[in-house]
Amino acid sequence: MSNIERVTRDSIQPEITRPDPSRIVAGDPVHTTWNIEDRDGLYCGLWQSTPGTWRISYVEWEYVYIHSGHSVLTEAGGPTTVLKAGDSYIIRPGFSGTWEVIETTLKDYVIKA
Repeated sequence: MSNIERVTRDSIQPEITRPDPSRIVAGDPVHTTWNIEDRDGLYCGLWQSTPGTWRISYVEWEYVYIHSGHSVLTEAGGPTTVLKAGDSYIIRPGFSGTWEVIETTLKDYVIKA
């Protein structure tokens, strides 16, 4: 096994999920996740979601890079952040609010639990 691995969906069996029904605000978002790394509390891969809105609450730290699509993160009682292709963000533990996918969104993610 090499110590360098390309982040790609090629030859990875995706995991298909939906948000818990109690968290859905609008729509029927479907999440597709291609997990590449899962070790020692570090997770990395690609994630895609179809349109919809659901409530989120982060206890982990996450770095995201948006490849395509359009999403909006709205912090409870706070600002709204628009995510579009080419954007990268850090979402810190303690963030809670909603994730709204306006146009199917594909992102790289690195999560430190």
